[in-house]
Amino acid sequence: MASLYFYYAAMNAGKTTSLLQTDHNYHERGMGTVIFTNAIDTRYGKGIICSRIGLQKNAMTYDKDFDFFCYAKGAKNISCVLVDEAQFLTAKQVDQLSDVVDFLNIPVLTYGLRTDFQGNSFEGSQRLLAVADIIVELKTVCFCGKKATMNMRIDENGNKITKGEQIEIGGNEKYISVCRKHFKTETKIRK
Repeated sequence: MASLYFYYAAMNAGKTTSLLQTDHNYHERGMGTVIFTNAIDTRYGKGIICSRIGLQKNAMTYDKDFDFFCYAKGAKNISCVLVDEAQFLTAKQVDQLSDVVDFLNIPVLTYGLRTDFQGNSFEGSQRLLAVADIIVELKTVCFCGKKATMNMRIDENGNKITKGEQIEIGGNEKYISVCRKHFKTETKIRK
């Protein structure tokens, strides 16, 4: 039976590495997959996902108007759909992915952040937390050694940024994973 999975974590927890390992496992068994990433993430080139440990692969890109169900319905030989940067999905796209599972019987594995640099939910993550069959937290650690659950945005000098657009693409040069306590004390953002 197919399921909709949401693997979530703070930055630098190995989400993309896990996605690429899953893709490898399917292909090793002769099964076809399709990997998606959001079109706005062009850090490594358009349609390229890359893990921090250097693994990379070409992926299809999607934007806010892409219809996952229509794509999967017309595709051949797909044993699994993998979505990187799932926080950028719209709620409607998450529902389309759940339709891929429910009506096409194709497993869908999504990987993304739960919250932004202000501690707020992303639309895609919020919907995935509501409808995913299986929710898995991938863990990473704060500089204090506790589990990191928050993403703190920094500038080129390491100063904490607390205002700005929700989406700003970047990696270790723009974000630090921290525990909730250090997120509160370092950013002075308290809900």
